[in-house]
Amino acid sequence: MKRLLIANRGEIARRVIRTARRMGIETVAVCSDADRQALHGREADAVVPLGGNSSAESYLRIDKLIDAARASGADAVHPGYGFLSENADFAHAVIDAGLIWVGPPPAAIRALGSKSAAKALALRQGVPVLPGYFGDDQRDATFLAEAARVGYPVMVKAVAGGGGRGMRLVHNADQLPAALHSARSEALASFGSADLLIERALLRPRHVEVQVFADTHGHVIHLGERDCSVQRRHQKIIEEAPSPAVTPELRAEVGRCAVALAQGAGYVGAGTVEFLLDQGVTDDGEGFAAGPPQGETHPLGGQRPAQRRSVGGSFFLMEMNTRLQVEHPVTEMLTGLDLVEWQIRVARGEPLPTKQEEIRLQGHAIEVRLCAEDEYFIPHAGTVHLFNEPLLSEGLRFDHALESGAVVTPHYDAMLGKLIAHAPSRDEALDRLAQALDDTVLLGLPSNRAFLAACLRHPVFRSGEAGIPFLAEHGDALRVALAPSAQAQVTAAVAASYGGRTPAHELPSPFPRTQRWRVGTQVLDLVLREQGGSRVSVQVGDTQHEAVFTPGALALDGVSRALTVVALAESDPPAMAVRWGSDVFELVDLSLAAPEGAGGGPSANELRAPFNGKLVALAAQAGARVTRGQTLMTIESMKIEHQITAPRDGAVAAVPVAPGQQVTPGQVLLTFEPESR
Repeated sequence: MKRLLIANRGEIARRVIRTARRMGIETVAVCSDADRQALHGREADAVVPLGGNSSAESYLRIDKLIDAARASGADAVHPGYGFLSENADFAHAVIDAGLIWVGPPPAAIRALGSKSAAKALALRQGVPVLPGYFGDDQRDATFLAEAARVGYPVMVKAVAGGGGRGMRLVHNADQLPAALHSARSEALASFGSADLLIERALLRPRHVEVQVFADTHGHVIHLGERDCSVQRRHQKIIEEAPSPAVTPELRAEVGRCAVALAQGAGYVGAGTVEFLLDQGVTDDGEGFAAGPPQGETHPLGGQRPAQRRSVGGSFFLMEMNTRLQVEHPVTEMLTGLDLVEWQIRVARGEPLPTKQEEIRLQGHAIEVRLCAEDEYFIPHAGTVHLFNEPLLSEGLRFDHALESGAVVTPHYDAMLGKLIAHAPSRDEALDRLAQALDDTVLLGLPSNRAFLAACLRHPVFRSGEAGIPFLAEHGDALRVALAPSAQAQVTAAVAASYGGRTPAHELPSPFPRTQRWRVGTQVLDLVLREQGGSRVSVQVGDTQHEAVFTPGALALDGVSRALTVVALAESDPPAMAVRWGSDVFELVDLSLAAPEGAGGGPSANELRAPFNGKLVALAAQAGARVTRGQTLMTIESMKIEHQITAPRDGAVAAVPVAPGQQVTPGQVLLTFEPESR
């Protein structure tokens, strides 16, 4: 292997480049038009443009990727994760082109990449699965009948792919048809297949996965588990190892099952076997069985396997991901191994360098996924105006593709990077990671940085008790805790008024300055009087404050914190991003706006786009009457479908958009008839 093409983008492309370079292998990057200036292309030895902006026009085009490999003289292809990493046709195309495929055999991808096929194989290997329907008949009527047999609640899942896409929790039969329709649409857009399955839903499980590795010499081992229970939209945002819920006995048992599944599929390379851990199952038969009810035959054949019970609960196979996982750095930090190096060595035909009994798990590792989304998990595109990573001392790692000036487009996933901490104990790792998030500077677009830090500090998470329902149960409290204080909002408005500069006058100024800023949903009217010596008297309503500027900091009423201010150049009206301490604000300058519009926002008769995206479904038309909360349209943004609902009851006056159209933040999607008074 002399030259490796990485069929991916962003932080995983940079991650593979780093290891390949250390191993003396040249690298070739590919890029869409949207990624022409991206870091991964600049860091590779060569870059081949694919054209297009969307994934379908670039990173999902097998023909373009094979042409890029040939044109660049690459002799191997690494798929990264996502995109075509679990596509057997792509693996075949790479091999047929005479190139080395850094991944599992196409047959294993087919056997395990389909959740239905993986569950059938699991039954044959004695690996426990939840009761469900995994058949070929995809009619709604069949799913309704099978859901009634399995019993509600059920989980609808896309047969292909992963990442929580095409996944819906359904509590009763009335919800199932709409869930099937939505899941099919999202699965087709994400994976090119609309096939679904259903399985009995566990409502309070943990998500525990096992990292496996296999070579071409018949060796298969596991590298321990990762706990990925903290999720939003069925997508992981915090991963850690070892799991607080897994005992040594349970680790050995789930590891044995994961290895058995990989062996049964003839697996080669890196893979992850994902399980649900149900700590509520008891020996008296309460909870969910591992297979269909006693005496029944699984829809794909095979008898009910024995239920696996161990200290810590029962576990059931979800799926196997036939690729390197986003969260692989957690295992790397815990074991001291380079899993990308292992992938390359296995692809070259080398045996695994380590035996199962030689694997050592040292300390505790935790990863968070930094995403361009707000605290309600709504994705946002935009420009990173300022990025500074924390000091990466011993035990900290930051895999990302960020830099000041980077553009985050709506065409790809919202994840910006992964911050990982390792320490001798879980508490030390948590503290180290939370502090690193506090020290990360990311200005210009919303991120979940502060939300992640709050999760790490939450008592339920710190106690090791957080399961999959954690964010559903504690998300609102976390958001309340993150709400900025009135003092912080006033400080941000003062800082924005001076653009981050120190007041110019050494002597008091007789001329007051009036400023109006929107901070979130609040509008602040300020009267600023410069007192000289970098001191400013601030009046907000009937309240007086004193602000004191010092180099790199701002104090309000005696409370001083580090200050960073950047202008958001593309904003109209003008806007500023302000970081005071670890609090981040985006402020809109309303000082020159007309008084009647200064405190408003969008008209009450308009529904506007909350983010960039593509309108994929429209359920409203002019003249229709709608009710508050009714779904009016669906926007796909950053590979996720979002339902846009009616903010109030009323009659629709006009719908100036159409399905297939790209929309931008603030664009009018629908107007209502004025409410009669």
